[in-house]
Amino acid sequence: MTDPTPAQSPTVPETEINRLHAEKMLRRRDARARMMAGKTGEKGLLIVHTGPGKGKSTAAFGMVLRAIGHGMKVGVVQFVKGAWSTGERTVLERFPELVEIKALGEGFTWNTADRERDMRAARAAFDEAKRMIADASYALVVLDELNIVLRNDYLPLDEVLDALAARPAGQHVVVTGRNAKPELIALADLVTEMTPVKHPFREGIKAQKGIEF
Repeated sequence: MTDPTPAQSPTVPETEINRLHAEKMLRRRDARARMMAGKTGEKGLLIVHTGPGKGKSTAAFGMVLRAIGHGMKVGVVQFVKGAWSTGERTVLERFPELVEIKALGEGFTWNTADRERDMRAARAAFDEAKRMIADASYALVVLDELNIVLRNDYLPLDEVLDALAARPAGQHVVVTGRNAKPELIALADLVTEMTPVKHPFREGIKAQKGIEF
């Protein structure tokens, strides 16, 4: 049997438990302060949200709301979901002075079943994306579901990577969608992979307003 910790032992007074806790928290605070002292740089980040789990676009739109709260100009290009009416688009259109949103996708490829049409839509969307990325007045640009377009080879990967690499120094770009290309991951500053643990779809629950769209 292992010895009880102070929190488990009935013989340790509450005041001693509190003192030990305070010491531990102060050590953590000091260690974090030392770590943060060396983190002084700033730069525009290329951020990728990928993986099979839910929440990639949701996280990106959370960043959009955060940027709006700071009065930052934001551009959004939706490469797939343009055919859908979504709650986030309805909200963002109420801030025309801060947000420009272009919903140019026509749905998932299995909906259109027309590769040439999908490629034309992808090109039109990326032309808008390049315009935003080249404009330093946009502090944040979201390229929603661009990874799906790249996975299907609807756009030349090198052209996309070149545009992202040439963005203004202080501009942040977020790319969403599962199956991010390894070359994009290599170029990115921050990559998050969403991993599913449970999903109601597996139990027969459809996409619901306010949760999925």
